[in-house]
Amino acid sequence: MAADVLVGLDAPDDAAVCAWDEERALVCTLDFFTPIVDDPYTFGAITAANAMSDIYAMGGKPLFALNIVAFPAELDKWILLEILRGGREKVEEAGATIVGGHSIDDKEPKYGMAVVGAVHPDRVYRMSGGRPGERLVLTKAIGTGIIATAIKRGIAPEEAVSAAVESMLRLNRRALELAQGHAVGAITDVTGFGLLGHLAEVAKASGLATVVESARVPRLPHALELAQQGCVPGGTQRNRRHIEPVTCWPETLSEAERLLLCDAQTSGGLLISVAAEECDDLVAALRTDDHAAAAIGELLPGAAGAIEVR
Repeated sequence: MAADVLVGLDAPDDAAVCAWDEERALVCTLDFFTPIVDDPYTFGAITAANAMSDIYAMGGKPLFALNIVAFPAELDKWILLEILRGGREKVEEAGATIVGGHSIDDKEPKYGMAVVGAVHPDRVYRMSGGRPGERLVLTKAIGTGIIATAIKRGIAPEEAVSAAVESMLRLNRRALELAQGHAVGAITDVTGFGLLGHLAEVAKASGLATVVESARVPRLPHALELAQQGCVPGGTQRNRRHIEPVTCWPETLSEAERLLLCDAQTSGGLLISVAAEECDDLVAALRTDDHAAAAIGELLPGAAGAIEVR
């Protein structure tokens, strides 16, 4: 591996990081997926927020992005224009610029971005940065995957839809800025592998075990009852099966509650490990900034990647 690659395939993280010089490093990532909401503009904006989230998880600032587009030739081009407009405006909100992209004809619409950001080489956050005794802070409520499935089935309550869309549209920029003012060990963003999946990655990379207080985990409105009704995406079910060998569950926790902790998120929040004595201050700062933040557990000595849910 080249000497200037700080984060690459040898120890996978949320994004790749390559040193530019002693003061600058580039953070590189990409993501794309099929529509999760009906409105094209909103879909584009959510996709952009999701793509840039990996940059924030590494401690970086987005600089520019390239569009990735798959779109059926027979569909109204207005739909595509609205998707691209949503993506462009969300990137501009982040202080970055779209500089190009590529498109193909495909049967199902797909949209995403390759994003490049910047970070100081000495200020990169890694999943392996967690330390024993650090508390775990989550900055957004979970349940977007379950609610998106309910939207597709036409049974999602309006309150759930509005809350999920608002959450997914929110950039993780401010959450990172507030975290940077505290003694933070590790940061990751909660996306496709679900809360427990991403937490297991942090714990394993840090060589630690973890405890999660399920009652403290913030949930989007109606997410649990929709899970109880069977609105569970395939990705969430796969996450549940994948995490089972390393997770100890309380007998009192229902299957719907377990699935929610494994729910595949889109544009989820940051999961931050922070010094115990600074945890309350960080949560308070996030809540003052209108984040649905909560301290949900801690990192402990133990089998690397093991999770105890209480």
